[in-house]
Amino acid sequence: MQTGLNIYFSDFFGVDEDIIESYGAVNISLINDMPLFVDPFLLFNSEKEEYQRIHNNIIQYLLFLQEQAEKYPTPPLGMLTTWYLFSEVKQTWLGFSLEGNSGRGLGKNFAINLHRGLQSIFKGFGKETITKSSHLEKLCLISPLVGRDKISDFTTNFTKKYLLEYTAAFAATYLEAEQCKKFVVPKVEFSFETHTWKSCEYILPCFGNDYVLLTPRDMLTRDDTFINRTDMIGNLKNIAPSVEDAALRFALNQYLTDVLPRKKKEMSKTEKEKAATSLIAEHPEIIDHYIKYKEDNEEQATSISKQVVQEVKQLFNCQLQELASLLYTRTGFYASAGNSHDEAYARVMFLKSVIEDMDGYRIFYINGKPIRRENDLQIMYRLVWYATEFDVNREVNNGRGPVDFKVSKGSRDATLVEFKLASNTKLKKNLSNQVEIYKAANCTDRAIKVILYFTEDECIKVNGILNDLGLQGCPDIVLIDATDNKPSASNVG
Repeated sequence: MQTGLNIYFSDFFGVDEDIIESYGAVNISLINDMPLFVDPFLLFNSEKEEYQRIHNNIIQYLLFLQEQAEKYPTPPLGMLTTWYLFSEVKQTWLGFSLEGNSGRGLGKNFAINLHRGLQSIFKGFGKETITKSSHLEKLCLISPLVGRDKISDFTTNFTKKYLLEYTAAFAATYLEAEQCKKFVVPKVEFSFETHTWKSCEYILPCFGNDYVLLTPRDMLTRDDTFINRTDMIGNLKNIAPSVEDAALRFALNQYLTDVLPRKKKEMSKTEKEKAATSLIAEHPEIIDHYIKYKEDNEEQATSISKQVVQEVKQLFNCQLQELASLLYTRTGFYASAGNSHDEAYARVMFLKSVIEDMDGYRIFYINGKPIRRENDLQIMYRLVWYATEFDVNREVNNGRGPVDFKVSKGSRDATLVEFKLASNTKLKKNLSNQVEIYKAANCTDRAIKVILYFTEDECIKVNGILNDLGLQGCPDIVLIDATDNKPSASNVG
């Protein structure tokens, strides 16, 4: 669907979406990260030899680090910097950033955790007898501080060489020479002979003086890696029957039948996490039994990946383009004049009209169910707003929490806009923190709150909150009705 707006790789480089689709890649947005990431288990489980080679290379590198960890129990800073620290491969435009494509990468804490793990609980890495293979995800099973973003960043750095070649081949076939540029890319390939990283040259698509990388759909997932800590703790009861070691099986059964049920009502989430962490620390072999359980159910990884990647495509490509098209062809959303508050407010009202009166509400449903991630709503907002002449950036450290956007036109003309789902359990607290701002008639620090609701019960809840806080009727709080029981716009009138 063509909207006349530049949002995706296909728009900026003038390539038909079907070409990218048939190439097997994701048609990424070049405005904001799309919420997908490379899952190392999909590389391990793939039938493609090139994917398996990437996974094997990750394991080989970790074994190299393990050798070095034995030589250097206290690692020098230079060693951590050279061998452990990796930047996020932001050129994929995939990940968890709600503004642009710049993430934090793998910092010093990750490096230290990995080094310590290789000296202790990872000591048997590469010598596993229970599982089919070694797995990088072991690190996130040990520590709750190492999540999907860190595992993904590490994995993507070792996938980078393949992605560079994959994208260079696409560019050579489908792009014009003037759309590309030669880039010298650092840390492409590690030499196990010289213990150094090599840089390489590639001719790649150029966007904003940086290169862009395309990523195959079949190595991506969304919510979490197939092997992850939350899933492991939730699956302890499925692991227990297959454990042959009597002492370990007893410890697992005691945890499942005694510790958790006995304290179910009085244990906080933190206490439950501590109990599980203690159990795993005392019996680290649980990790290998869990990984074996996942290996035995490996077909689920591909199935889940296909489903979630398709859902991301449906929401952020197909349905978002439909929303942008409606705004572009049937409203004045992309025309601009006046100050940031008036324009931000006018665009919110255009959006409200499209959703409520032009069947736009359908865009916020996936497989008949409304979106439940506020992050999805915020990413969609940023993408459709991008083509206006206003700057749209996340406004952090402003006392309102981390989900505001600043819509500005010059340094002195700015308005904060925040999108919330009515289902958010912290909505009342969020609104109560800003009561004085909304009540100030001539406040220069303007803020617009947009609340999307999907059911009548949610509508009643929001209005109740507004009444309790004395904010009912505040013009800067806009409710949008996204219920699916409206008559079709084509059948009205």
